Amino acid sequence: MVTENPFVLQNGDAYARWRDWKLARYPGSSAELLVEIADPFRLTAAEREALLDRCRRANMVLYALRDGVGEDKEAIRALGRQLGLERLDSNLGADEDSITSLRVVEGDRRTGYIPYTNRRLSWHTDGYYNGRDEQIRGILMHCVRAAAEGGANAMVDHEMLYIQLRDRNPAYVQALMQPDVMTIPPNEEAGEAIRDARSGPVFSLDARSGSLHMRYTARTRSIEWKKDALTQEAIALLSRLLEEANPYRFDYRLDPGQGIICNNVLHCRTAFADDEASGQQRLLYRARYYDRIHETGMADLGWQGN
Repeated sequence: MVTENPFVLQNGDAYARWRDWKLARYPGSSAELLVEIADPFRLTAAEREALLDRCRRANMVLYALRDGVGEDKEAIRALGRQLGLERLDSNLGADEDSITSLRVVEGDRRTGYIPYTNRRLSWHTDGYYNGRDEQIRGILMHCVRAAAEGGANAMVDHEMLYIQLRDRNPAYVQALMQPDVMTIPPNEEAGEAIRDARSGPVFSLDARSGSLHMRYTARTRSIEWKKDALTQEAIALLSRLLEEANPYRFDYRLDPGQGIICNNVLHCRTAFADDEASGQQRLLYRARYYDRIHETGMADLGWQGN
């Protein structure tokens, strides 16, 4: 039976029911998110269901490949396909196969972008600067090599932040759903326009699945927020929820052969240090998709109605 969508503010009863469902099932620790996989090319039915279960409950899952795959990108591509992740986003820093090798880079255009340095990466969702028709809904990040020190990730399910904001004041959610609440200035390199300014909401509904989508960055140099008082209050609270001890936050440092698959939840990364002498240089593969993970949407869970 399909019920009303809980992310529509007028659907108070549906929200209350969904909120109870979500809170009762949300994992209590990162250990509950971890699923072991024997062969990324051929998931067993039990492995696939375990991956989907975590993503239905928390919009994310951690995995560990039992035997590892070294630097084989095809294994990562195959793993994503089995979860419905097909349409890759080919961004500026991506490799020719549209999967990005995240490592410290020196001497080319990527040096100016924090993901290709060893500096701290602040809270964000991927592709917050993308156009409306190219929103990043799914991500797969796989650790090939860990840093000598640091490089841990923190993650928060955007649905849990939605609950925290809506419970405090539903008007905050309404403000963050304004179509012009967040504007990303143009991107220029050496006087050449790479991307025009992009405006859009923080929270929106995915028309296909009825699921909540979020675009956000904590950066200050690459963001312009709407100036009204309510929006400013909402953004200030959102920032506090991310920077303070949030009970719904997961912290995890990926080991080689481990990865994260998610519906583009909020995440950040600590600074790290490589050890070039020993060859311990951090390398992660990042695949960004226009697809959500299949069978994890609100429609799949019976909450599609408006």
